[in-house]
Amino acid sequence: MKLKDILIASALLLCASFTSCNDDEAPIFPEEPAYDMTGFAKGADVSWLSQMEKAGNKFYNANGREMECISLLRELGMNSIRLRAWVDPTDGWCNKSDVVAKAWRAQQLGMRLMIDFHYSDSWADPGQQTKPAAWASMTMNELKSAVAQHTKDVLEALKAQSITPEWVQVGNETGNGMLWDEGKASEHMDQYAALNNAGYDAVKEVFPNAKVIIHLQSGDDNTMYRWMFDGLKANNAKWDVIGMSLYPDVDTWQDMNAACIANMKDMTDRYGCEVMICEVGMSWDEPETSKAFLTDLIEKSQTIDKCLGIFYWEPQSYGNWNGYTLGAFDNEGKPTVALDAFK
Repeated sequence: MKLKDILIASALLLCASFTSCNDDEAPIFPEEPAYDMTGFAKGADVSWLSQMEKAGNKFYNANGREMECISLLRELGMNSIRLRAWVDPTDGWCNKSDVVAKAWRAQQLGMRLMIDFHYSDSWADPGQQTKPAAWASMTMNELKSAVAQHTKDVLEALKAQSITPEWVQVGNETGNGMLWDEGKASEHMDQYAALNNAGYDAVKEVFPNAKVIIHLQSGDDNTMYRWMFDGLKANNAKWDVIGMSLYPDVDTWQDMNAACIANMKDMTDRYGCEVMICEVGMSWDEPETSKAFLTDLIEKSQTIDKCLGIFYWEPQSYGNWNGYTLGAFDNEGKPTVALDAFK
C-alpha cells in the first residue's frame, strides 16, 4: 500500500476513533515526507497525545488548518517519535495498549520509533524511581525477572502489530539508577547494572537490531556521566547508546549546549559508543530563544559522528497542559517558530 493510501486510512480511523467529524472537519495529512526519514533522528516525545485528544485538544498548522499531530510534526521536519511505557498506571495512559496504539499511528506515517521504559507505574526521573506497586515486595532476582518480562511483554505486543522500534530505553533519567532502593546506583551500582542487563537482554531477545539506550538527565554534567558509566562498565553493564536530557534556561543555553556537546564527545571517546539527546525543552513563550538553542544544538550534534539524533519532549503540549510549560506550541494549538529548527 502506498503511503498516501495508508495516511487516508489512518485519517479515517482516527476520525472514527477520536471525533465525530465530516470531511470538512477531518484533520489533514501531508503527502509524501518532505524531509529525510533516515539518518540523523529529529523527533518528539508525544506520549501525552492520546490523552490530550481524549480531552478535546486539537492541533493546527501555521495557517490555522487542523492537522493530526504526528503528521504536523512530520511536516515540520521531524522523522521520529518517542513513547514512554509505564507498568500499571492508575488511569491507563501510557500502558501497553496505549503505547501500541500510538506506535501504530507513528509507523503508519513513516516515523521511526523509540520506546522509553520507566519501570514504574508513573514518572521515573532523577527525583523518583519508584517500583511498580506489583513489584514492591519482590526480591532482587524477582525484580530482574519482572524487568525482563515487562520489557518483552510490551515489545512483543508491538511486534505482533509489525511495529519495530529502532531504539529502546532501559530506564528513564537514571542518573542514580532505577527501581529504588535495590537499583539505586549510589548504593548498589552492581544491582543497577544487573537490572539494566535484564532489560537489555530482553530487548535483544525480541528485537536483536534495536539499539538499547541508558538515559541520564543533565547532559551538560560530564562528572555525573563519567561516574555512572565508569561504574556500570566496572559491573559489566550492557548498552549501545548513551542518552541525555538537556533543559536550559533562556540565559544559560549557550553554556549548556557547549558543555553537552563536549560531554557527548567525551562519552564517544571514553566508551566507544553512540550518543543521543533523548529530551530537550525550553519555555514555550520564548520561541525565538528556543529556536536559537535548538538550531545550535542540532547543528553541533550533527558534527559528532556517533550522535544519532535529538528529541523534543512533548512539544505539542499547550494551554498549560498538566502544568507543563516547556512545550513548543502556543495557546491556540499552533507550533511556535522554535520547531523551525528541525526543518
